[in-house]
Amino acid sequence: MRITELLTLKKQKIRLYIIDKNKHYFVNEGVVKNGFSPKLYVAKNRDSVLTAFSKFAFLFDEIIRLRIVKTSNQSDSKELLYLLNLVPVNRKIRTFLDWGVFSPEYTRDMSRLFEVRNDTIHCVSLDEVNYNPKNLVSLSDASGFKKFSTDLSKAWDSLLKIYVTEQSKINWTALSR
Repeated sequence: MRITELLTLKKQKIRLYIIDKNKHYFVNEGVVKNGFSPKLYVAKNRDSVLTAFSKFAFLFDEIIRLRIVKTSNQSDSKELLYLLNLVPVNRKIRTFLDWGVFSPEYTRDMSRLFEVRNDTIHCVSLDEVNYNPKNLVSLSDASGFKKFSTDLSKAWDSLLKIYVTEQSKINWTALSR
């Protein structure tokens, strides 16, 4: 997608997250905003970790939207977003495996990473959180947090590639009419 095509979408009443090379855009109701950074930065604090996971959850929902309602921002899209807020993340991850969007290995990795999210939600400090990729590591330990943040960044890069694959199924010609 070229930026000029993006500007034509600006006039339409659609909802669409667009990844174009290293630029991310969010088109919603005719308004184009910058999306997330293509690189995921996670600091060693609770808020930063939860913010990173909220970006994953947003893209999960956008993948589901693309597969079910495409770029629509009609009532069907709003109703789907309402329902998606009721579905636990682990069920979305499992659904992606069932749909063939995630590989079994990526599903396993995402499940392990999202266990950290669940623990982080219910803690006061990251010192109380462990990550278990193969061996249990504490996020309070510098090497443990580095392992977690490296794995999270790799998972983010993979999720962006998955999203671009889903995005490539959009009929851009029909959308630009």
